[in-house]
Amino acid sequence: MKYIAIVLFIFGAFFSAKFSNNPDKDIDKYYQQKADSIMALMTLEEKIGQLNLPAAGDITTGQASSSNIAEKIKEGQVGGLFNLKSAEKIRDVQRIAVEESRLGIPLLFGMDVIHGYETIFPIPLGLSSTWDMDLVRESARIAAREAGADGINWTFSPMTDISRDPRWGRVSEGNGEDPFLASRIAEAMIQGYQGDDLSLENTILACVKHFALYGAGEAGRDYNTVDMSRVRMYNEYFPPYKAAIEAGVGTVMTAFNEVDGIPASANKWLMTDVLREEWGFDGFVVTDYTAINEMVDHGIGDLQHVSALALKAGVDMDMVGEGFLNTLKKSLEEGKITEKTIDAACRRILIAKLKLGLFEDPYRYANPERSKKEVFSEENRQKAREIASESFVLMKNENQTLPLKKGSTIALVGPMADNTENMTGTWSVAANFEKSISLRKGLENAIPDPSKVLYAKGSNIVADSLLESRVSIFGKPTYRDDRSTAVMIEEALEVAQRADVIVAAMGESAEMSGEASSLSNIELQENQRELLEALLQTGKPVVVVLFTGRPLALGWEKENIPAILNVWFAGSQAGDAIADVLFGEVNPSGKLSMTFPQNVGQIPIYYNHKNTGRPLPEGEWFQKFRSNYLDVSNEPLFPFGFGMSYTTFEYGEMTLDKAKLKGEEKLIVKIPVRNTGSVKGKEVVQLYIRDKVASITRPVKELKGFKKISIDPGQTVEVSFELTVEDLKFYGYDLSYDWEPGEFEIMVGGDSQNLIKETVNWEK
Repeated sequence: MKYIAIVLFIFGAFFSAKFSNNPDKDIDKYYQQKADSIMALMTLEEKIGQLNLPAAGDITTGQASSSNIAEKIKEGQVGGLFNLKSAEKIRDVQRIAVEESRLGIPLLFGMDVIHGYETIFPIPLGLSSTWDMDLVRESARIAAREAGADGINWTFSPMTDISRDPRWGRVSEGNGEDPFLASRIAEAMIQGYQGDDLSLENTILACVKHFALYGAGEAGRDYNTVDMSRVRMYNEYFPPYKAAIEAGVGTVMTAFNEVDGIPASANKWLMTDVLREEWGFDGFVVTDYTAINEMVDHGIGDLQHVSALALKAGVDMDMVGEGFLNTLKKSLEEGKITEKTIDAACRRILIAKLKLGLFEDPYRYANPERSKKEVFSEENRQKAREIASESFVLMKNENQTLPLKKGSTIALVGPMADNTENMTGTWSVAANFEKSISLRKGLENAIPDPSKVLYAKGSNIVADSLLESRVSIFGKPTYRDDRSTAVMIEEALEVAQRADVIVAAMGESAEMSGEASSLSNIELQENQRELLEALLQTGKPVVVVLFTGRPLALGWEKENIPAILNVWFAGSQAGDAIADVLFGEVNPSGKLSMTFPQNVGQIPIYYNHKNTGRPLPEGEWFQKFRSNYLDVSNEPLFPFGFGMSYTTFEYGEMTLDKAKLKGEEKLIVKIPVRNTGSVKGKEVVQLYIRDKVASITRPVKELKGFKKISIDPGQTVEVSFELTVEDLKFYGYDLSYDWEPGEFEIMVGGDSQNLIKETVNWEK
């Protein structure tokens, strides 16, 4: 470390004297020159080493020096590690880098901190259902504090892939179908992770993923082919990535899929032309897990060739595959790449480490004492409980079945009723699953007499034992019961007969959604349906508490079950948060960020679709020679933006301050919303527009604003929105970004279907 420290000390003194009174723009130049001063000391092999990101493997505290990765670190062949947990382990490994390698360059330490570190928040699809950017930002801020205290300085989050196909398992990790909402969430997450100063110990480096179009895989199958027009890319799929870049995200992760026939990790148009030249991204690009190696199977060359393609495309760091480490020197010798390209990648990675303050203090993110105070603290768990309760979506509540009365005897049945390890959902790699609060525990905590919660499992997650084995590979057991379906149902019925109300905890286990967890059938499993049918026969009121990481096709359940509360996977405090809502301590206010289909045959189904030349007239179910189905209507089961409350809201007359606008004028939209029920509640007021005539076809509606408001019983709140020409812009056929004059429909309401409409003319 001696050479690096001396160079940086001299350069830092020079910088202070020369630039201390200059604007912020000089900071970028400062970091570049500082990185160049380090690179002047590096060999070619050490530069290539910075581009290598292996997985940590099995490193235990006190044994880092003898681990299989240690020798590579000593030789300067590693730029960072990921999925190593605990401050002590990370300090051990960082010590090798800064004390035993030739130049002492510190390592980055990354992890999939997706929806919390040890304090787990709702899965991202659930978090997006809060429609509350303050809560989204706070969840990321807490995750950054916990992860940073434990040594992690880089998270592979947020995932901003738009998807309209709930068969794809990774919809659980995203923010739904809408580019506007997903963009606002991306901004909030990045602000929460990175703050305003990356050198502070309570911030970490964020990574937007997966660039690009990963959520549009054919047939909803993970890693599958993607093919779409660039007009669609720019208008529907690119906006959340672009919003992340504009929010200052430090890193970008490549996608597994191809774009325009070229895998994303080798796509120069994507990684350089769009990302760097159009959008001005100045951080570094990392591949997803072995994405470079996988391009061999895509059929575009051997490992040496695809590694060179990735580097030239604009990829800076190779995750796990070591194609860069093992082939770039040879490609350089053969004239297939240039050292200038290697230098550019190395420089970007060093700049990130400089911004994180790792050269000043390599151990700043691994503080055992701070870890004891920050990680899984009582304060953090309380916030997780609050955020979880705001994410739940009440989908049905016939005859005011909910909220429950605390004096009631409750029959709690279902495979998710007492399933502690599955409460955190997918991608909760740092969680201690056994510390989570199950639904059973949450109900027992909430009532004076826990013995009034009567429990029976009732069914397995799925009847097929082989299928169940495929959805529990990440250490979250499903506790399969080998008794027959009939015996388990009989036990549940016996419990139900002694209760006043039945709470059925149904749906998916944690790993039935997530990466490599695509499903062709998104209905509730047959054995769970059979249990519900039996429970309904008792005549007791039935409440389904639905655990899911994706929209499900719940046509039968909507028709037959009195009350349905969708709780997604709510995190560490799931059980207590669910109890808060079931008993009415918290009024549910979540709204769907993704459409629920009637059946799988409707997929893809999403609210902001386009009209055909033969649209089905509004209010019609079927017409021959129109765009519809013979066997089911075009309508979703539950639309985007939908969610009920224990109270009711009434929308008054919408007013626009102008009917005609010109140029840069602003349109003020106002609408009164009244709480007509008897309890306080929160409502997400949503604003949509429609560009009725344009040079290319436009969606039937697009979200352009939303506000979550709290209203007391009998109170009326006037909600105001401001629209500008920026809200009217779109990418045209030639990909020029502008707005066009004409007639626009303005729509406001509580979901994407039930809207009050007015029309304005906006001229240039």
